[in-house]
Amino acid sequence: MADFELIMPKMGESIAEATIIKWTKNEGDKISPDETVLEIATDKVDSEVPSPKGGILKKKLYKDGDVVAVNAVIAIISLEGSESVPEVQVPKKENTPAPEIKKAVVEIEKTVAVAEQTAVKISNTNGARFYSPLVLNIAREEKIGMDELEKIQGTGAEGRVTKRDILSYVQNRGNVSSVKVDVRQPAQQPVSAPQPSKVTMMNGDEIIEMDRMRRLIADHMVMSKHTSPHVTSFVEADVTNMVHWRDKAKKVYESREKEKITFTPMFIECIVRAIKDFPMVNVSVDGTNIIKRKAINIGMASALPSGNLIVPVIKNADTLNLTGLTKSVNDLANRARANKLAPDDIQGGTFTLTNVGGFGNLMGTPIINQPQVAIIATGSIKKKPCVLETEFGDVIAIRSMMFLSLSYDHRVVDGALGGSFLRRVADYMEQWNANREI
Repeated sequence: MADFELIMPKMGESIAEATIIKWTKNEGDKISPDETVLEIATDKVDSEVPSPKGGILKKKLYKDGDVVAVNAVIAIISLEGSESVPEVQVPKKENTPAPEIKKAVVEIEKTVAVAEQTAVKISNTNGARFYSPLVLNIAREEKIGMDELEKIQGTGAEGRVTKRDILSYVQNRGNVSSVKVDVRQPAQQPVSAPQPSKVTMMNGDEIIEMDRMRRLIADHMVMSKHTSPHVTSFVEADVTNMVHWRDKAKKVYESREKEKITFTPMFIECIVRAIKDFPMVNVSVDGTNIIKRKAINIGMASALPSGNLIVPVIKNADTLNLTGLTKSVNDLANRARANKLAPDDIQGGTFTLTNVGGFGNLMGTPIINQPQVAIIATGSIKKKPCVLETEFGDVIAIRSMMFLSLSYDHRVVDGALGGSFLRRVADYMEQWNANREI
């Protein structure tokens, strides 16, 4: 039978490797076309790898927990309907490679050789942790010694250091080393990063190990706090018109579109309008450069059944009407709950919305989703007595009120910009047309 090589798929532009979570097929099992063969995980998302062809799983080249580079062969599948077809070896071409190709091959061989030599040295020291050639190469280029490499906390399988771990370390390491010391002050001992205090176990305590996604979330949140000086502003918005409009619209919309309309797409529409007024909150920071984003891609933080958090992204939200936003929100939320998000669904966000009101909270102080510079939180909607100014004087009325909070990166978003943007979002919510066509 002819053999087919199943390769590790590319899971996004920035993804260079993936971890095999588990094989769903064993050697000798029959595989149908497009049937899942294994489950993999990256630092972005979990996914399934199907076989594009039917056949028999002849050999698995990696085991559970292995970290595999993209485009590497991970399994050999004997194809169906091709018995007695001999394997044909393609003869090697004898042509001399072009000079530029030969030079590239030499450079690659040098890189691999250096990585292998480094791997041997490391394995001979204590053998405590494996490092991929990619990580070793980055460490060599950044002049990170073995002692320093051992101190980097890994988020990969069995605590391995991933490309993302070492690049994040290099970025923070560069920031620390660039701090200037005032020579007029007495010399001081260098201040090391605070170490977590040792936890004392008490009678009846239970140890619950973080799953892979929770470890990634923890690492991302700590990195965000180290990267951006967070400031949070608050406003209270009168969303009575939005509540009345949705009460009228939800039955009509569900009957027409066969799905529900929530407050989330309505909030996103107001946020997009405010971003157009204040585009400097839709930016990222690259060293001393500010990258002003053309696209408005809104991430919506979604809780998973496991309790973890994921942020699918609505691409080009400024080009969608309310119906388009609603369909995008519902589709991403449903696929997030079913663990069916593709890698591209969680990449490219430029601004994030999180709804803490869904858990009954009045307000929150969310952490920025790097490399963005701002995140907005919407609280629960509560009816309360409010003073309204009318042409006949002030009156007390029952209104639907909601707190909004905006956390922003004070390196590039000052209080005036952050506060004005947040107030503009609230203004658009308060100006919602209660008679708007459904």
